[in-house]
Amino acid sequence: MIGGIQFKVCGIRRAEDALLAAELGADFLGFIHYPKSPRHLALGDYAELAPSLPPGPKRVAVMVEPSLDDLDWAQEAGFDFFQIHARHDLPFGTVSAWSEAVGTARLWLAPKLPPGAAFPEAWLPLADSFLVDTFHAEGFGGSGKTGDWAGFAARAAQHPEKRWILAGGLAPENIAAALAATGARVVDVNSGVETAPGVKSPEKLRALAAVLGAQGQRR
Repeated sequence: MIGGIQFKVCGIRRAEDALLAAELGADFLGFIHYPKSPRHLALGDYAELAPSLPPGPKRVAVMVEPSLDDLDWAQEAGFDFFQIHARHDLPFGTVSAWSEAVGTARLWLAPKLPPGAAFPEAWLPLADSFLVDTFHAEGFGGSGKTGDWAGFAARAAQHPEKRWILAGGLAPENIAAALAATGARVVDVNSGVETAPGVKSPEKLRALAAVLGAQGQRR
């Protein structure tokens, strides 16, 4: 946590990036288990990387509409949280099964919301945390573009009992504006702190931490 803001560095593929993120105060490290992502980390590769990861930051398995078998593997691998991206109109029973498998406290739900689509209110009892990412027609997150900040703020105000995580195109250059517009207390960064997919930039990570620290001094 920096300046009262928790942050997650997602798309980790290298131990050195995880170590620097932890040194800078990251609360969460995200590992993407989705073959279509350029930051995909296969199960075997994660198992090799895990012993080199720093203590401290919680580990988040990032998945897209996983099978229950995949969730079982992620639990056995020792992940602390499970961030699941899914179509907003997925059958309720599917989402409920994920919640039952890992528990509401460890589940981060990230519904894929097309423009104008209603937030799936029925999902609210199934997780304690919700991640709001930019809509990307061809995929699930990872667009590198900022999203509906006003919509995020409205949902967070309507349901303050939930943890709301802001994602989508966040970088050192816009994080201050994003925090001011949304009131977010938890942010998720990925491509905005990279030099290439899965390769984090030490300079950008440090710049992000500096901005978060400056924001904390103003509060």
